[in-house]
Amino acid sequence: MRASIFHEHGTPDVLKVADVPIPQPGPGEVRLRVRAASLNHLDLWVRRGLPIRIPMPHIGGSDMAGEVEAVGAGVEGVAEGVRVVVDPTLDWEWIQGVRRGPDLPDPQFRVLGEHTQGGFAEYAVVPAANLLQLPDDVSFATAAAAGLVAVTAWRGLVGRARIQPGERVLVTGASGGVASMAVQIARNAGARVVALTSGPENSRRLEALGAHQVLDRLSGEPRELIREATGPEGVDVILDSVGEALWPTLIRALAPAGRLVTYGATTGHRGETDLRHVFWKQLSILGTTMGSPADFRAAMAEVFRGRLVPSVHRSVGLDGVRGAHEELEAGRVFGKIVVEPHR
Repeated sequence: MRASIFHEHGTPDVLKVADVPIPQPGPGEVRLRVRAASLNHLDLWVRRGLPIRIPMPHIGGSDMAGEVEAVGAGVEGVAEGVRVVVDPTLDWEWIQGVRRGPDLPDPQFRVLGEHTQGGFAEYAVVPAANLLQLPDDVSFATAAAAGLVAVTAWRGLVGRARIQPGERVLVTGASGGVASMAVQIARNAGARVVALTSGPENSRRLEALGAHQVLDRLSGEPRELIREATGPEGVDVILDSVGEALWPTLIRALAPAGRLVTYGATTGHRGETDLRHVFWKQLSILGTTMGSPADFRAAMAEVFRGRLVPSVHRSVGLDGVRGAHEELEAGRVFGKIVVEPHR
């Protein structure tokens, strides 16, 4: 089969399309004919090199949708040919603190396409337990563009921040896949949404997705724009992926009892925190990564109903994966780039 792979960490130049063996499903697994996958910032970080072990040569792609092509031993009730989308989260029990005892090894939290081989290939092997059937009227591209970003945004806003109707929500990096989903989730929840992005075109798209106010960081200094928009009363919830560059400003922008939810740190991981704001206003700083199986099903149910619509920047074949990495790295993508391996 053909796959987009890299043998070493580095720039997008390490990516190439090659013929590799078709994977065989083991016990509890299925082989998927991948019809669509999508690129995330996670793919950039894995390709550059994270302090984790990954299988090499590596196939990226945490999001994937397609048809079940073969089933492994012990898999029951999964018919070949069924259309599915794949939950990218593995071993969620680690997040929940489930431990098996001092003499039994505990599973470590993992993500498909990061700790395992992913979906930028004509075929992929995934756990049967991670499958969710696609309705006939939902395309593979829509499902693949939604998976990781929908569950991450859902977990951050609904599971961690527990947003309520009437609250004010600030979403940073709002042209990204997670953030553009978060804008819709917050709007659907009855919140008033402020989105930080770059450029007039991205601003128009975010307004179309439901943002009540859009801040264009190219029109002024982002910290000043946030201070002016949030005012002395502040916002109740912030969903942030920017990290270090905005962290002090975000802490100050929170209203009393406000919640700052972080799921990334694109500008650096050292956030300077004035603890006086934290204890005086009784703030909550919450971390979030991916989501539980229940979160995934809840978020995808909203996608299936058409209440959450992933923004697809464009679609490419396997030969376009390297260019997609370059485009995402340069910040020229609104939403997601979809990869269609059989294109």
